[in-house]
Amino acid sequence: MTDREDRKTVEALLDEYGKTYADEAGIRLRDTPQPLYQLLVLSHLLSARIRASVAVAAARALFEHGMRTPRKMADATWQQRVDALGEGGYRRYDERTATQLGDAAQLLLDEYGGDLRRLREEADGDLDELRTRLRRAPGMGPAGADIFLREAQAVWPEAAPYIDGKALQGAERLGLPKSPDKLAALADDRGPAVLAAALVRAALDKEVVAEVRERV
Repeated sequence: MTDREDRKTVEALLDEYGKTYADEAGIRLRDTPQPLYQLLVLSHLLSARIRASVAVAAARALFEHGMRTPRKMADATWQQRVDALGEGGYRRYDERTATQLGDAAQLLLDEYGGDLRRLREEADGDLDELRTRLRRAPGMGPAGADIFLREAQAVWPEAAPYIDGKALQGAERLGLPKSPDKLAALADDRGPAVLAAALVRAALDKEVVAEVRERV
C-alpha cells in the first residue's frame, strides 16, 4: 500500500478500536505505583489462552474487590482471589492464577517495595533487562511481559515504539508496514500504545480486519 493508504487504514482502525486494554479495564495509567501494578495484573491475565474480554472483566473484578495494590493482593486470601476471578468469568485458570497473583504481589513488595518504578530504575533503560525483571513475577512469561510493555510505553517512553509480535500480526493482516518505527509514525498523536492495542485486536479477530477494510 502507499503511505496515503496506510494512513487511511490506521485512521479507520484507530477510530473504531483505538483504546488500550488498560483503558478498557478502567486503569487510568500513570507512572505511579497503583496503576502500574494494576497493569501488571491485567497483563498477567491477558497472557493466558483466554478471551481478552474475559481477562479484562476478571481484572475489573479483582480491582472492584479492593485488590488494587500489591499489599491488598497479597493480604487477600487465596479464596478471595479465586472468587473475584470467577466473578469475571476467568474460571479455567482461576486456582493457579490466584496463587500466582499472590506470589507475584509478595515478590514485588519484597524486592521493589511494591513500586514497579524501582524495577524500571534498576533496568536503567535496558529493554531486555526490563523484560527479564518483569518475567520474574510468577505467571509472567514472555507474552505477559510483552503485553505490559506494549501498554506501559505510554508512560515509559524508553520502551517505545513497542510493537510486539502479536501487534505485527495485526499489521500484516491489514497490509500495513511491519516496521515498528513506521507503524508508530502512522499513529501520529494517538501514540504507539493505542496503535499496538488496536493492531492486537486485528490479530485476534478477523472481523476487525474486515470492518477496517470496509471502512477504507
